Amino acid sequence: MKAEISRVLLEQIMDLAAAEPGEVCGLLLGQGACIDAILPAANVAPDPARHFELAPATLLAAHRAARRGGPAVLGHYHSHPSGVPIPSETDRACAAPDGALWLIVAGPVARLWAARPDEGGGVGFVEALLDIR
Repeated sequence: MKAEISRVLLEQIMDLAAAEPGEVCGLLLGQGACIDAILPAANVAPDPARHFELAPATLLAAHRAARRGGPAVLGHYHSHPSGVPIPSETDRACAAPDGALWLIVAGPVARLWAARPDEGGGVGFVEALLDIR
């Protein structure tokens, strides 16, 4: 799997992550495999230093906009401020095996993943190529 993102959008995500001590999060919007926009969201997790939870109102509004002809919700981004850009066990527990993109930022590194069904019927993550244009 492969997805495209502009350098400007990726830098915006990296800047948002660098500006906060806790995990930042938001949505990846676009069409097909092209991430055309991001929508930052409040992290409403009880412990935002270690976990993220997208503000439900932001998520619902993005899906409503997509149904009205706006960009599709391709997935989301979040940061691992003191970790690595690999899905954590918490990420795995919160994910659905629906093919959604997970862009994870840790320090100066960003990696893209797709949530897929694993052999046991749970969630597995497959690394995707992130084409920066």
